[in-house]
Amino acid sequence: MNLYGGFDVLKQIKSFIAKETVLCIAAACAILTMFLVPPDREYWGYIDFRVLCLLLCLMAVVAGFKSVGAFQWLTYQLLRRIRNGRILGITLVLLPFFCSMFVTNDVALLVFIPFTLPLLAQLGCARATVPLIVLQTIAANLGSMATPVGNPQNLFLYAAYEMSAADFFSVTLPLTAVSLVCLIAAAYPVLPKALPEQQLENGEISGVGKLLIYAGLFVVCMLTVFRVVPYQATTVLICAVLMVVDRTLLQEIDFMLLITFVCFFVVSENLGRVDAIRDFLQLLLTRSTLLTAVGTSQIISNVPAAVLLSGFTDRWRDMLAGVNIGGLGTPIASLASLITLKLYMRWPGANVMRFLWIFTMANLIGLAVLLLFTIML
Repeated sequence: MNLYGGFDVLKQIKSFIAKETVLCIAAACAILTMFLVPPDREYWGYIDFRVLCLLLCLMAVVAGFKSVGAFQWLTYQLLRRIRNGRILGITLVLLPFFCSMFVTNDVALLVFIPFTLPLLAQLGCARATVPLIVLQTIAANLGSMATPVGNPQNLFLYAAYEMSAADFFSVTLPLTAVSLVCLIAAAYPVLPKALPEQQLENGEISGVGKLLIYAGLFVVCMLTVFRVVPYQATTVLICAVLMVVDRTLLQEIDFMLLITFVCFFVVSENLGRVDAIRDFLQLLLTRSTLLTAVGTSQIISNVPAAVLLSGFTDRWRDMLAGVNIGGLGTPIASLASLITLKLYMRWPGANVMRFLWIFTMANLIGLAVLLLFTIML
């Protein structure tokens, strides 16, 4: 390999690390824990294949909805009727809030942030860009906690603790209701009441037949989440259908996310086999599962926090509430928040310091309100 070839390889490695930072950190942590617990036969039991298969299926179906323009159509139908800036601001925040319940918080942000940025520029409301996309990010993180499929940590905990639907919703729906009220109040003053005429790009469904197929597959996914249909059958069905309908959708699956989860499983299980670490975590969780889950999420994000801590406590209510509330706070508390930051940094005239300041203040306020509400319940 010549010198230029070596530089090219280094550039590719640097690009991969920048793109998949979380995966690289998770992989490095997994390797480090292997020095504490050398690989053995128990490693195979670390992997929760049900969670991985459900994530794969949901990502594939959501890619199908995006491919036929379902999200663009929904956005167009809602926004073309709005002429009041106050209502528009609330609508833009509530779109990711409700959509994240079914398509996950990161997908909701990938859909609505790129739509919001040019729309606000077109309306001459550039100053409101940062507050609004921050609220959209918070909305996606909070809306996603309402359902088992809204985010990866819910999907994992729902399976790990073998919750019933009643158990799950008894924790998440009160928090979701409070979040909805707070988000509406916060979004109301962001945009001025009077807005210029909006020129929205028409959103159309490109294939009604495909849309119905993807809707049917989504129903199968939901039945699988609630353990009506075996996950093995669902995985085979969805992969087979997509191979016939549109095999390119399989390329849209974020396999790096699945590998990241595998690394999280290895880290959490290995740490659980180290006596000193296990005793320390059990001590913290005994004192307050809720606060431990919230605090851990601020440092390693709520998905790996759920995977790591769930093995040390049976207090599933506090764990479920803690990792969802813990998605607020630092930029890494929820990995979906980094999506907004990346998209905003690419926008002309982006002010990253202003974004981080408003993001941090808004998240800390939201975290305090929901934490206080949870403690009072």
